[in-house]
Amino acid sequence: MLRVSLGIALAAVIGHAGAVERGMAVEDLVQFERVSAPTLSPDGKQVAYLLRRTDMEANKGRTALWLQSLANGEPRRMTELESNASEPSWSADGQSLYFLSSRSGLNQLWRLDLAGGEAQAVSELPLDVLNYQLSPNGGQVAFSLEVFTDCPDLACTTQRLDARKAEKHSAQVFDAMFVRHWDTWADGRRNQLFVAAIGEDGKLAAPIRVSAGVDGDISSKPFGGNADYAWSADGRSLVFSARLGGSSEAWSTNFDLYSVPADGSAAPSNLTEANKAWDANPLFSADGKTLYYLAMQRPGFEADRFAIMARDLASGATREIAPSWDRSAGSLALAADGKRLLTDSNDLGEHALFAIDIKTGKASKLAGGGSVAGFDQVGKHLVFARSTLTEPAQLFVADAQGRGTRQLSRFNSDRLADIAMGEYEQFSFSGWNNEQVHGYVVKPWNYTQGQKYPVAYIIHGGPQGSMGNNFHYRWNPQTYAGQGWAVVFIDFHGSTGYGQAFTDSISQDWGGKPLEDLQKGWAAALAKYDFLDGDRACALGASYGGFMVNWIAGVWTQPWRCLVSHSGVFDQRMMGYATEELWFTEWENGGSPYQVPGNYEKFNPVTRVSQWQVPMLVIHGQLDFRIPVEQSLAVFHALQRRGVDSKFVYYPDENHWILKPANSVHWHNEVNGWLQRHFEGAGK
Repeated sequence: MLRVSLGIALAAVIGHAGAVERGMAVEDLVQFERVSAPTLSPDGKQVAYLLRRTDMEANKGRTALWLQSLANGEPRRMTELESNASEPSWSADGQSLYFLSSRSGLNQLWRLDLAGGEAQAVSELPLDVLNYQLSPNGGQVAFSLEVFTDCPDLACTTQRLDARKAEKHSAQVFDAMFVRHWDTWADGRRNQLFVAAIGEDGKLAAPIRVSAGVDGDISSKPFGGNADYAWSADGRSLVFSARLGGSSEAWSTNFDLYSVPADGSAAPSNLTEANKAWDANPLFSADGKTLYYLAMQRPGFEADRFAIMARDLASGATREIAPSWDRSAGSLALAADGKRLLTDSNDLGEHALFAIDIKTGKASKLAGGGSVAGFDQVGKHLVFARSTLTEPAQLFVADAQGRGTRQLSRFNSDRLADIAMGEYEQFSFSGWNNEQVHGYVVKPWNYTQGQKYPVAYIIHGGPQGSMGNNFHYRWNPQTYAGQGWAVVFIDFHGSTGYGQAFTDSISQDWGGKPLEDLQKGWAAALAKYDFLDGDRACALGASYGGFMVNWIAGVWTQPWRCLVSHSGVFDQRMMGYATEELWFTEWENGGSPYQVPGNYEKFNPVTRVSQWQVPMLVIHGQLDFRIPVEQSLAVFHALQRRGVDSKFVYYPDENHWILKPANSVHWHNEVNGWLQRHFEGAGK
């Protein structure tokens, strides 16, 4: 059985019955039910999954474990809403479900007997269980805990944390990076990998730290999970991915794969030391003779192509399985037939699910047409969650080849019944160097032929990413279409899903090829869609999109009534020193700021402030350590100093993303109010 979580994937335009009265509002967006982690039972007859609902009063989401028969059975909620559930896994006999929950105060492993009764705690550890994987026979569990690596036991970690809380001073002292990462200050702890047996009483035995001696995080920070390690077929060993700490950690992408006995009887052994780039997502073949994994080739480049590799564990011989498949693999799982690997990837403005023939390397698309949020395959059944630009994710089931797809769920049906989503269409045009570039246009919910509508022109972040056919919970085009506006967005050079050369082309050219694509894409959209009002348009973006907004404020002012810059880079040189993951800025600029200062100045918005004149809304979160808040403060100060109409919106409790429900509603109201004000203005 395989289980995989994905970022984005497939869908088709779906209509809704009922009286259509309005467009989608941000209140709808934050309150939609969100499905994830579909996981098939060993017999392939039932699917367990997670469903998140928003508690607006508590200002947070609550996620419960649900169960449903593939034979169109009624969905059943299996856990309480008050304490979140995550990471469902089936027992080997299919009689129980394991999951993580904080119902005891700390995040622990629980087991629910499907024959009846309350869930029982499997672990009662003094630290949060971050993620886990059951061994193939279900008798052991591997899991991550955050500990001080010099501590001999878990009690030592808790005692040290308590002692720190009792200290009267608040100073933190660092002699190496990371000082902080994403939204968290480092405190000296590492995520480490532990193994414990599950006793006859259903409780964990004393855990063994199998990653001892590896100064790294397993799972990786900040976004790693149980895909960072894998059990061997016989349950005697594990392979995990880790990047070593030390002085170069903040500018290295050298993750390696380590093999270690499950009983901790030997130190971890590095299997991929020869590759100085990223090795990830280990996965054993069913017979235990082959290790599959993902590997990049270029050290320091986080957006390099992830190739699918196969390593003969007896000889150490390694080969790439699909060298002609010009996509970067995401998750990795073994198909039920053992002859194919399943993986997801961005693909031409969507996020598709593929099967890769292990012998021939041929890639076949199993699901497309939107965005896959998770999948699982057992026997003849494939289940996946899929969203589109017009509908939140639903569960679908198909055969193992992706045929005969049918919808299994009807989440949000009541809320969707009276909402008219804006229709969408993908288009293409000749961009930089006359190469084909893709984009999307979304009509306003109340579109009438012959009328013209204001336009929200969204610029995606990354920059090595894609904005396409999926239902996004932060940058969702329907929140603007629901206001009666049209929306346009472009996958400019540097975007993913169009081949690695296309992705590579943005590095050291942030304000070059992408800007040309955005300009040509805007012109192409205006020429193709006569309902777009080119005289009433605002450009908006976050992260790299925020950088581009800051850049075009000085170099491409003529189309825009207003601009919105969220968490955008303002001073490239300072960004090169202040961000936490230095490998990113050093790759994108060809070196550090002191090595190649001219590269940081080539496309630096701070040098164009004297040309700024378009009204700009600036937004940032205090806990954003990827692009520190001072970047947006400086943008706002520059605008104010020049006398440009501007506003700064600050969230002291948010990071690079605005995640809390009330803050999300506020964010959208601020942005929509800014656009509305300037769309209604007398002119540019």
